Amino acid sequence: MNIAIVGVGLIGGSAAIKLRETKQYDKIIGVDKSEANRKKALQLHLVDEFLTLDEAIAQCKVIILTVPVDAIMQLTPHILDRITDHVVIDMGSTKINILQQIADHPKRGRYVAAHPMAGTEYSGPEAAIPDLFKDKNMVYVEAFKSDEDAFDLADTITEQLEMKSLFMNAEEHDMHTAYVSHISHLTSFALALTVLEKEKSQGRIFELAGSGFESTVRLAKSSPDMWTPIFKQNRANVLEVLEEHIKQLQKLHDKIKEEDYEGLHKLIKKSNKIKRIIK
Repeated sequence: MNIAIVGVGLIGGSAAIKLRETKQYDKIIGVDKSEANRKKALQLHLVDEFLTLDEAIAQCKVIILTVPVDAIMQLTPHILDRITDHVVIDMGSTKINILQQIADHPKRGRYVAAHPMAGTEYSGPEAAIPDLFKDKNMVYVEAFKSDEDAFDLADTITEQLEMKSLFMNAEEHDMHTAYVSHISHLTSFALALTVLEKEKSQGRIFELAGSGFESTVRLAKSSPDMWTPIFKQNRANVLEVLEEHIKQLQKLHDKIKEEDYEGLHKLIKKSNKIKRIIK
């Protein structure tokens, strides 16, 4: 059985490495519009060859989509129009819009909506690593709408990636990812912009940057080509969490401005409750 990976970057490349290790697939075929990505992925032996999307559909049983979510919105109807008993696995970070788009497609059952909760701040084929997914969660969204055999094959791949399975509806998924993933990136982007702006007039500011700054701003190195479409597709949830985040920042700002350090201490202590969740 051949498997196609559409978008051979961090997620697609890491999946390719791990799936190749299983020796369960005759060929791992890449599809990528970037010539630089194609060249690098072949140099790193992430895939056996690159084909066009339509060629890959003709030769592969499984098609894994690991491109930005805007591209998934464009490609999925095209793919579903051309498949027979294939399995299409969408590994994008947002689900509501794409699921609404294909809800009435006659091949909806061959599509599996999944989201691997894994990643780094790096992008491109050179960022791919074999254990990116190990012990992380694969979130299936509206799995009951996929054909049983399609889901079973997708879940076999999840097991081969050494991931755990979770199940959610689309609204739950997009809201929760806004709170635990998307806001983290927005906060990091904002901090990076803040410090870069100050650095224009205070050129030595980064000489004082330590591990705390580095860990907080790390996600600001993430690809804008990946994250702009995520914020666009999950706009309503992102705005909700961003407004709450701004409200909390304003509380901290006001306590410091008013020299209410007892109140500031209480807010920080309240935030420490996160230790119960994140060890």
